[in-house]
Amino acid sequence: MGNTDSKEKLIQLMNSYKNLVFSVCLKLTGDYFAAEDIAQETFISAYEHLDEFDGTSEKAWLCRIASNKCIDYLKAAERRAVPASDEETLLMESTRDGPPEVFATRDVLQEVEGKCKDLPEGYAEIARMYFMGSMSAREISDKMGIPVKTVQTKIYRAREMLKKTVRKEDLLA
Repeated sequence: MGNTDSKEKLIQLMNSYKNLVFSVCLKLTGDYFAAEDIAQETFISAYEHLDEFDGTSEKAWLCRIASNKCIDYLKAAERRAVPASDEETLLMESTRDGPPEVFATRDVLQEVEGKCKDLPEGYAEIARMYFMGSMSAREISDKMGIPVKTVQTKIYRAREMLKKTVRKEDLLA
């Protein structure tokens, strides 16, 4: 597969499946920010292994990559001396083979959206566009007519503020 083909394929996969992959990561990790990172890693990994993909089910293939990455993440968290709950252990045993069931994450997203709205003036709008609207810093910059650097700084600060308010327990409740 030529380089341009694989780049186009990656963009197509991301457009079709980014919400699904994010949902899988969120359900397995219970952590909005870890899920965001792992979803990105999933697509990078898919891009690197496109030539090994047999073309049967993109959805199942991406879910499998995502769930394997989540399992690695949870195991690493466990090694950092966080005792795993029985649920996590079961998850690790049951998800290695196939794509996990995809659960509704609407509540979680509403939760995060609510927290975005509570952010101080100048952060709320940018946080909502970035976290909820999946817009890039560049797109937000163009839309709002402010420098990309300013947008990136605000996204970073918004993320730090959200980390303090969006707790794992809230997301799993």
